[in-house]
Amino acid sequence: MEGLPDRYPGPEMASQERPRSDLSERLHKRREDFLQRGRLYRIAFVTAGFTVLVAGLAMLLLPGPALVVIPIGLAMLSLQFAWAESLLEKALDKADVAKEKARETSPLQKVLSGIAIALGVGAFIALAILYDIPLLPV
Repeated sequence: MEGLPDRYPGPEMASQERPRSDLSERLHKRREDFLQRGRLYRIAFVTAGFTVLVAGLAMLLLPGPALVVIPIGLAMLSLQFAWAESLLEKALDKADVAKEKARETSPLQKVLSGIAIALGVGAFIALAILYDIPLLPV
């Protein structure tokens, strides 16, 4: 593909490994447009991508939707860096595997999971009443 740096594998090389996801296809189409932008724009966009990625990584330890924010940062960075696209592809593959596993759960597993969650919530409420834990900050 013309306009792509030599260090970046072309879509024909990556498509030989496995079928691409819809998101991956859209990112490949946007990459060429991105690389035509000015240097200042690309620097600002990559800086924003690293900021989003670092915020997502911080959310692994802090409250927040890390599993949503990290792929967004990787998607932003994948327009410029091959390593970010590789990590994003791995994350998308693992998400697809998890989705299939969730789809293949039996009704018994779903019922048992619901019971376990209900017991956990009940235990929390019992401990909150027993130890007089305030549920709302007052």
